[in-house]
Amino acid sequence: MDQGNKPRLVRDEEVGLVFKTHLDLDRLEALSRDWLKAIGEDPKREGLLKTPKRVAKAWAFLTRGYRESLEEIINGALFEAEGSEMVVVKGIEFYSLCEHHLLPFFGQVHIGYIPDRKILGLSKFARVVDHFARRLQVQERLTTQIAEALWDILEPKGVGVVAEGVHLCMMMRGVEKQHARTLTSAMLGVFREDLKTREEFLSLLR
Repeated sequence: MDQGNKPRLVRDEEVGLVFKTHLDLDRLEALSRDWLKAIGEDPKREGLLKTPKRVAKAWAFLTRGYRESLEEIINGALFEAEGSEMVVVKGIEFYSLCEHHLLPFFGQVHIGYIPDRKILGLSKFARVVDHFARRLQVQERLTTQIAEALWDILEPKGVGVVAEGVHLCMMMRGVEKQHARTLTSAMLGVFREDLKTREEFLSLLR
């Protein structure tokens, strides 16, 4: 984005979030109303009168990752490392939207890293996961984006990220398989280069 169009912080009181750029809730509401008509519903019937506004607010929340910045999320929560042992944060819940069908997929992300000079406040790992999950995604890209962001933020000796997800586009439609799980991983630094380090990380997840 060029400097002339540099985004500014905008607080959207309707949604209760601070965005880097303005979100057109009115447009989202109008599109939701048109969508209801397109599927054969009557947006004027009692049960649907407020649905377009609710949908607009929901989509603002579910896609807020587009309007956040990592700098704001980290907010100075980097600290001097006192050691270089592996740190693992397991079971970070995520909810995202499949970019192919706009249906949810969700699950857990597990993160490990070996500090060099910096460690990160533990709650920030969940916020980094949400930053990339709250947008249209595929699980493979989500996993890689989390790993690469932590690699850039922490400059560690290594980072490993494993995600496990279930996809409603496989469960509610198409093949309709209810028990399929998708596992993806991204390994950087010593997690990729050193087999023992990678195996230690993976063993801690079992």
